[in-house]
This record gives sequence, structure tokens and C-alpha cells, in this order.
Amino acid sequence: MSLTRIEGYDLARALAIFGMVVVNFKIVMTLGSETPPGPEWLQVLTGLIEGRAAALFVVLAGVGLSLIARGARASGDAAQIAAIRGTIWKRAVFLFIAGLLLTLAWPADILHFYGWYLGIGALFILAPNRILLATAAFLVLAFVGLIATFDYEAGWDFDTLTYLGFWTLEGQVRHLLFNGFHPVVPWLAFLLTGIWLGRQDLGASAVRRRILLGAAAIALVSEAVSAGLVALLSRGLSGDAAGEIAVLAGTGAMPPMPLYMLAAGGTAVAVIALAVGFSQRFSHVPGHRALVATGRLALSVYVAHVLLGMGVLEAFGQLENQTLPFAVTASVVFYAAAVVFSVFWTSRFSRGPLEWVMRRLSG
Repeated sequence: MSLTRIEGYDLARALAIFGMVVVNFKIVMTLGSETPPGPEWLQVLTGLIEGRAAALFVVLAGVGLSLIARGARASGDAAQIAAIRGTIWKRAVFLFIAGLLLTLAWPADILHFYGWYLGIGALFILAPNRILLATAAFLVLAFVGLIATFDYEAGWDFDTLTYLGFWTLEGQVRHLLFNGFHPVVPWLAFLLTGIWLGRQDLGASAVRRRILLGAAAIALVSEAVSAGLVALLSRGLSGDAAGEIAVLAGTGAMPPMPLYMLAAGGTAVAVIALAVGFSQRFSHVPGHRALVATGRLALSVYVAHVLLGMGVLEAFGQLENQTLPFAVTASVVFYAAAVVFSVFWTSRFSRGPLEWVMRRLSG
């Protein structure tokens, strides 16, 4: 695996973190407003990012697992494989605990879900490609069965994004597996897709082009099918009935129905392929190194955008009841500061602050 390829993944990770910052600032700063005040083009743009940036983040996690396990998978060394799984499970526990603590400040945290993705994903690092993709497809379809059987809105107050009973065993299981922000079923499919993607030679332009075109086609067709279904099925309906059709046949992230999973997964794979290709050809472009540095500090930046970014806004009374342009501007300002910090930090240290802590605790 070449350095350029690794930089391409870091670039994609930086883009994922930027998207998550924008989406999360938008959510918390315009909470309670069905249509946040702001120009329509900005509403459309931020709407396109919702659910896609986080999916990209998870697919990249799968790529990371694939790279970690590459040598052991090739050698078949049982001791090496066991050691790698042990390391992954330690990191999974760290992220789960860190994420649970972060939910005290940010209920939409992804890290505690991320910990579960990694923990389960460790079991798949040797799985054949067909098993990875078949399991991913099963998870996507299994969610349809779950939503047809159980109440997706159980525990939720969507007006305030409050999840009642979150700290109970029943609430934790339901939230993690089924109706949380990023439930294991079906979001684990993104990680499994990433493990598959990490085995592909994206450094080869022909392979990268084929994957890019295939992923883009999946995303575009899913969006088109969704738009057609929503228009067709909601014809003559209004109010709650039309809204329910839009939710079930749409490509919104909650609930994560199959068309959303296909659209978001296809988009994530396409962005990664583009990022790898860009890093190979245009690594000299100004700003590239800065974004790569930010991608390497993804965990630290993610936690900082909640504790520092939202914390500062709350201290100045600017965290709630804001317009969409203000929310986006605030997210861009925070991210710019994060990029500057990342460049400074990586010029002196090989890992970010929280990345270092996680490595020290997990090996």
C-alpha cells in the first residue's frame, strides 16, 4: 500500500469530518425548526450531506480494518490474527465508552456505535468478499423486517431529539441495534463494505475508475428510484400519509431504509475513490497536506467539535435558535481552526491527542 493511497483515505476522512461538523452544527443550532431559515440552495446542499458524511466515516473505518488485517490475512498466521482482533476489540471498547460519555453533551454521537461496528467487524477481517457483501445486503434487508415488526419511534421525542430510557438496558439495546441515530442494523453494512473496499487496489487507475463508476451509478439510480417512488406513491395523499411515504421510500438517514443505504454507501465509495485518485495526481495542490493532516486527527476533531465548538457557542448563547447560514458559517469557522491545529500538531507529533490515548490503551 503506497503512501499516496493512505493520504487519499486521510483526505476522504477529512471530508467526512467536515460534513459531520456541518450536519451536527445544523441539527443542534436549528433544532425545532422544520425548515431552518436560510436560502433554499443551502438547505438542499446541507440536506445532501446529512447521513452521507457519517456513512463515509464508517466505510473508511472498514477500510482501516482491512488495511490493519492485510498482512495477517495474507499469511494466515493464527497468532497474528488473534493479536489484531484483540487490538481492534480494545479500540472498540475505548470508542464505545468515550462515545457514551460524549452522549452526555451530544445525544447524536456516533462513536459508541462506531465501537460496536469495530467489535463486530473484527470477526469479518478474514471473511471472503462474497460473505462481506452478502452480510451487508442481509443487514439492509433485515432492517426492513425490524421496522415492519417493531415501533421505530419507541423511546423518541423527535422534537427535542431526546431518547427516553436511553440509559436502561432495553433502551440501550433498542437504540444501538434498531432505532438510534446510526443503528448496528443496518449501519454495520457500511463497515463491511469498507472492509471489501480496502482489499481493492484503488492505486490502479483502471480498478479505481471501475469502482467509482459503479458506486456513482448505484447512488444516482437509488436517488432516482426514490424520487420516483415518493412521487408515485404519495400522489393524491397529503399530510401524515404523504410524509410517511417520503420517509419510507426516501433516502433520508432516519430510518435507514434500503434506498438510503444504497445511496449513502454508493456515495461514500465514490468519494473515497475520487479522494485516492486526487491524492495520487494532485498531492502538490495547496491545502491537500492540510486536509490530510486533519484526516489523521479525525477522532480528536470529532470530539472537539462537540466539546469545544458547540461549547464555545453555548457559552456565548449562540447554540440555539439560529439561522442555517449562521450554523454553516460557525461550522466552517470551527473546521478551519481544526485544520490549522491539525497542521501544527502533525508537524510535531505522529498522532492526534485522542488517537495517541487510544493507541496507548489498546496497543
